[in-house]
Amino acid sequence: MTTVTGERTHAVRLLSVSKTYGSGDTAVRALDNVTIALRRGSFTAVMGPSGSGKSTFLHCAAGLDQPTSGRVLLGEQELTGLRETELTELRRRRTGFVFQAYNLLDAVTVEQNIVLPLRLDNRPVEPGLLAEVVRSVELDVPLDRRPSKLSGGQRQRVAIARALITRPDVMFLDEPTGALDTRTARQVLGTLRQAVDRWGQTALMVTHDPVAASYADSVVFLADGRIAGELAGAAPERIAERMTHLGEW
Repeated sequence: MTTVTGERTHAVRLLSVSKTYGSGDTAVRALDNVTIALRRGSFTAVMGPSGSGKSTFLHCAAGLDQPTSGRVLLGEQELTGLRETELTELRRRRTGFVFQAYNLLDAVTVEQNIVLPLRLDNRPVEPGLLAEVVRSVELDVPLDRRPSKLSGGQRQRVAIARALITRPDVMFLDEPTGALDTRTARQVLGTLRQAVDRWGQTALMVTHDPVAASYADSVVFLADGRIAGELAGAAPERIAERMTHLGEW
């Protein structure tokens, strides 16, 4: 794997990244020359209207999709051009993922779900680390229970614990509270905020919810595949107002 020298204070960098799907008259430019750097230990939310490029942004940043042009770096490791086997290994060891649909295995226990990334990488499970992660996400359920017996909020806490168990460089969150009621969503967002503050975790979250975005340190807005502005430390009302006026920026 090729490494490049870069800012050690940045967890993720996209440098002039563009992504086009299809070709000719049917080509769709999902990202258009996006450049951004996310600081280590920061919590960044990404918002924008449908079709703005939010999911493509997340997928390129996480190495789930390759850009058409430009460069993506995880720390000082360049992702662009890596083979799929190399990307799979890198994602397993250095990133964590939390999705709206939880993506848990109902056939195994809560504990087995949490430690799955370590098992897949043939790494030992440290009991102390497992206990610390479970405690940090405030998961108050028996670890031998099956996920199907848990509430939505509990299932998402299991997913967050699974994402944290490898102590990843970056945790990527795709609408993590989209399937939760308002009260449970706020509890889960508080858990994510605590992971950033207590563990120094870096988090990148795609969301359509201004309340969810307000838990982040900064909100990056996308429109037509381009960065259309950024807000830091903003309340939900200000974030929502900015969303309604994206076309004016």
